[in-house]
Amino acid sequence: MKRTIPLILVLLIVCGAIDAQKKFNISSPDGRLTAEVVVGKQLTWSLAHDGQQLIEPSAVSLTLADGEQLGPDARVRHAKQESADETISSPFWISSEVRNTYNELAISFRSDWGITFRLYDDGLAYRFRTSRKGTLTIAAEEANFRFTGDRTAWVPYVKGGLGGDQLQSSFENTYVHTPLSQIDRERLIFLPLLADASEGKRLLITEADLESYPGMYLTPDKQTPNTLRGLFARVPAAVEQGGHNMLQMRVTEREEYIAKTEGSRSFPWRVCLVTDNDASLAASDMVYRLASPSRLADTSWIKPGKVAWEWWNDWNIHDVDFKSGINNDTYKYYIDFASEHGIEYVILDEGWAVNLKADLMQVIPEINIPELVAYGRDRGVGIILWAGYHAFDRDMEEVCRHYAAMGVKGFKVDFMDRDDQELVEFIYRAAETAARHKLLLDFHGIYKPTGLSRTWPNVLNFEGVHGLEQLKWSPESIDMVNYDVTVPFIRMVAGPMDYTQGAMRNAARGSYRPVNSEPMSQGTRCRQLALYVVFNSPINMLCDSPTEYMREPESLEFIASIPTVWDETVPLTGRVGEHVTLARRSGSDWYIGGITGWESRDMTIDFSFLPAGQYEMTLFRDGANAHRKGADYRKELRKIESGESISLHLAPGGGFAAKLRKI
Repeated sequence: MKRTIPLILVLLIVCGAIDAQKKFNISSPDGRLTAEVVVGKQLTWSLAHDGQQLIEPSAVSLTLADGEQLGPDARVRHAKQESADETISSPFWISSEVRNTYNELAISFRSDWGITFRLYDDGLAYRFRTSRKGTLTIAAEEANFRFTGDRTAWVPYVKGGLGGDQLQSSFENTYVHTPLSQIDRERLIFLPLLADASEGKRLLITEADLESYPGMYLTPDKQTPNTLRGLFARVPAAVEQGGHNMLQMRVTEREEYIAKTEGSRSFPWRVCLVTDNDASLAASDMVYRLASPSRLADTSWIKPGKVAWEWWNDWNIHDVDFKSGINNDTYKYYIDFASEHGIEYVILDEGWAVNLKADLMQVIPEINIPELVAYGRDRGVGIILWAGYHAFDRDMEEVCRHYAAMGVKGFKVDFMDRDDQELVEFIYRAAETAARHKLLLDFHGIYKPTGLSRTWPNVLNFEGVHGLEQLKWSPESIDMVNYDVTVPFIRMVAGPMDYTQGAMRNAARGSYRPVNSEPMSQGTRCRQLALYVVFNSPINMLCDSPTEYMREPESLEFIASIPTVWDETVPLTGRVGEHVTLARRSGSDWYIGGITGWESRDMTIDFSFLPAGQYEMTLFRDGANAHRKGADYRKELRKIESGESISLHLAPGGGFAAKLRKI
C-alpha cells in the first residue's frame, strides 16, 4: 500500500537535511590554495589551487573498537579559524630558520573530538584530535585522496617483505611512473607519493608528527575511480625473533585494531603538498613545520658531520702491512684517514658484535672499542656503532649507558622494517633514551621521516631510501641515475635521507656492473660530488675506501669541505625525473650542486640569488669524455659576480658541483 507523505513533512525533512550539512572554507595565506570541509552524512574535504580542483570531496573518519565512528553524521559544536606567522629555529636542517605561516580551521564536535585543517601556501594538512579520558582503541582510519581524473603518479611499491608480508619491508624501491588506473592493486604503496593533480600542478601525499600510531600506506580504492585510500598496519599480537641475522622481530599475528593510545591526543597530520614548480619540492620544509617542537632544551652537544664508512667498500683498503677487515688495525687506519681530512666520525658497521647473538655487549675479539674510542678522541674523530634493531631494543638503557660512558658518539640502528604502532613507539623511545645519554642516531631499515628530527634533534638521519648500497648487487636494469633525479622531489620532501654517496669508481652508461668488494656508481664523478649538495643528509657518509679517496685528492678535498647542515637553501632548477639544481649556504659560503638524468643537458646557472659582491668559485664539471669514462672531470677556478650567468654541459648521467667564497 502506497503512503502519501504530507508536503509540509517533506519540506521539514528536506530542510532538516540541508541544515544538518555544514560547509567551511579556508584558504592559504597567499589565497591560491582553497579547501572546503563539509560536515554531513560524511566528513569530507576537497582542495583547489588557483581555482583548479585538485582533490574532489574525500571522506575521512576514525572508527573506534566499540564501533563508534568519528566523522559520519557529526554534529558541529563550534568552529574556529585563526592564523599564525612564526619563525622556528632549525639548527640541523636545510636552513637555520623555518618560517611557519598558515591559516587554520579547527572544528569541534559534540563527543569530545575534532578535526583541524591547516592551509599553507605550499599545501594542506589535517589531523584528528580527541579529548577523552583513559585510552582509545582505534579499529580503523579512513583517509581518502580522490583525484579529479586518471592522473599519473610516481609510485614507490613495497618491495619484498619478511615472509612475503608487505607490512614488513625496508621502504626502499625505485619509482614506477603510471596512471592511477594502472596501479597494481595487489601491492601496497609507501609514502611519500607524488602525482600530477591538474595541468602543470603536482600533489605529494605524506604524513607528519607520526607518534604512537602506525604509518600510512596507500592503495587504490576499488569502489571509487581515481582514488587512493590509506591503509594502516594493525598492532602486533605476537612477534618472534628472526629476519636478518636474527636481529629483527617478525610479526606473526596481529590484533584487530591499528592503535591503542591515549584518549586525549592529536593524531598524525595527513599532508598534501601542492606546487606548480617542481624545484620547490626539493627544498620543502612542510613536514618539519608540522612536527612537534623539540623536546631537548640543550642541543649544543649534537654535532652533525661526515663519516668515513667501511661497509660499502667492504673494508677494502690496500698498501698496508696488515690484513684489512673487521679489526682494530683497519679501524685505526680509517680514523687516521678521517683525522687527516677533517672528517668528524668513523662508523663500525655490522660485524663488530658477535653474529647471531643480538647482544651488543658481546664484542668480537678482533675489536677493542675502548681502544678505538681513545684513539679517535686523540685525533678528533668520534666513533659511531651499528646496531640491529632487536639487539638495541632488548636492553636499550644499558646499551646506551655503557657505550656513552665509553665515549661512543652514537648508533646507526638498522633493520626495523616496519611502521606499526609498536615500531613507531620504539623509534621515539630510542630517540629519548639516546638523547639522555647524549648519543646521536641514524635510523636505517626504516620508514620515511615524519618530522622526528625536529622533535628529537639527536636523530640526524634516516634511510628509507633506495640508496647507493643497491649498486653492490643490483643488475644494470636498476636505474639509479633516473632515481637520483626523482627522489629529491619525493622522498627527500619528507626529510633527511642517508643515501650514502661518494663513489670514486664511476660508470658511464653501459659500463656499470655489480661488484660487491669494489662497487661503483652509475653516472659521472661530478654527479657523486653534486649529491653532497643536492641530498639533505646531516650525518653524511663517505662510502668509498680511504685508499680510493687518496688516489683522488681533488675530489676528496671538495667532499671533505662540504657542510652537512645549512643556513639557507635555494632551489634553482628542477623537473621530476629529469634534473635538479640546488644552492645551499653555510655562513657566507655557497655550494651549488646539479645533476641530470641519462640525457645530456646544457644548463645556464644564474647567480642572481647571491648577495651582491664578487666570489671565488671552485667548479667541478663533467669532462669532455665523461659520457664514456665516468670519472672524467675538470676542476676550474674562476671569479663571478652576483647576477652573472654561466653555461655548463652535463654529460649523460652527469652533474656539477661548485663552492663559492665571497671575496
